[in-house]
Amino acid sequence: MFSRNFRIAVLAAALAFVPAVPAAATPAAATPAPELAPVSTTLAATLDSAADTMPMTVLVHGTDLAAARAAVERAGLTEVTTFRRIGVVAAAGTAGQVRSLRALAGVTYVEGNDPLSLFADSGTVATRSLEAQQTLVDDDGTPLDGTGVSVAIIDSGIDPTHPAFQGPDGATRVVRSLKGVCVTENEPPDGSCLVDVPTSVDTDLLAQGGHGTHVSGIAAGSPYTLPGGEVVGGSAPGSRIVSLSMGAALLIVGADSALNWVLENHDAPCGAGVSPAVCPPIKVINNSYGPSGGGAFDPNSATVQLQRLLAAEGVVTVWANGNDGGDGSESLSNPPGMDPTPGIISVASYNDQGTGTRDGGVSDFSSRGAAADSSTWPDISAPGENILSSCRLYLPICASGLQPVNGPGQADVGTYNVISGTSMATPQITGIVAQLFQDKPSATPAEIEDALMSTAYRFTAGAPYQQVGPYLTSYDKGAGLVDTVAAANALS
Repeated sequence: MFSRNFRIAVLAAALAFVPAVPAAATPAAATPAPELAPVSTTLAATLDSAADTMPMTVLVHGTDLAAARAAVERAGLTEVTTFRRIGVVAAAGTAGQVRSLRALAGVTYVEGNDPLSLFADSGTVATRSLEAQQTLVDDDGTPLDGTGVSVAIIDSGIDPTHPAFQGPDGATRVVRSLKGVCVTENEPPDGSCLVDVPTSVDTDLLAQGGHGTHVSGIAAGSPYTLPGGEVVGGSAPGSRIVSLSMGAALLIVGADSALNWVLENHDAPCGAGVSPAVCPPIKVINNSYGPSGGGAFDPNSATVQLQRLLAAEGVVTVWANGNDGGDGSESLSNPPGMDPTPGIISVASYNDQGTGTRDGGVSDFSSRGAAADSSTWPDISAPGENILSSCRLYLPICASGLQPVNGPGQADVGTYNVISGTSMATPQITGIVAQLFQDKPSATPAEIEDALMSTAYRFTAGAPYQQVGPYLTSYDKGAGLVDTVAAANALS
């Protein structure tokens, strides 16, 4: 290029002898990178370091179900199961395929198949549930014991042959039993992650065996005075039980598949041809599991979308708040239990010190929310420490209890045991919710939660109560200890 300092005459002379040079082409505009669908926090951490060949299972959210399925197929993943009502596909593949999936049209969110833990470390008097059974009746004059309601227990399974689940006629009160089978990309013929199991078959025999049987007994176990004088029985011994085992691996796809099954079947859990008198609608779901260490609430997750639809359709979802303790400096609460949607309830563990006292304390292991963030606080407390319930000694969780108690029959040796955890507090609330729905079948999930929280007994141990919205509540125990009689009276 010629310097502009040259004289015009020299420049003109030079131009006479230099061939014309074409003007430089305008650079082409760079092609913008495709916008990637957001991912959950845990999946983002995994994808940051995962090799492209690393196998993984994910939940793919789409603008609708067809869009999610199309993206899964285009990315080369294998469909595991679908959640039709929320437009989500569970799919298995590799990290590389998941990375490419994020750029495809129609994908709105992707979350990982996170591992879960059952919240047990190794009753009904303090909650006044037994008093409600003995002193209150519904409009038909039936004692308030959960009659006319089915409770769904999403857990490790159930031993339906245990005496805790036998009705007065000797028949099992387990009206439906399903087993989770989705742990990899294997897909059952009907495209579901759950398969029916006869209600005479024990589904609680895996590595976490006994947890679901113990939890089910707390929610709905039949009442007995055992040979040693111990009184046992659940909050809703008149209810029916639908057991949904998460299968061999405790992963979010299995748990969400169980929630999705309840969403699609809660009105008639045994099928349209079975009388509600035999198999009542599911009105409440027990979830005594979650990620260790808590985590952030994710409103985009499949779990939250499912439980919000359930609440809209009249089903209460109850969550254990977790067994990570804490001091209020951070939230260790179970994430889905933080959902502010009315009818989604998180439960802290109260210690009645084995006496039925209503002025005990918060269990040391019970997860606390962050003192500075009321959205992370549990909703309510129920006894979860040293709870005696159905458990056979040969099952792993039950063997850890170390306090076996003989059951009602001569052959029932060591068929009850003591375990602690928010896993044990949660089914007490689940059974009480069944009692309340029996008392007022037309109640909404929001009305049930309000009745529980507005009447809770404010025991004084632990953090001070603060006014949050319409309730006095605290970061360690929520609104206080559940009071079944007061809640039933407030509701009706």
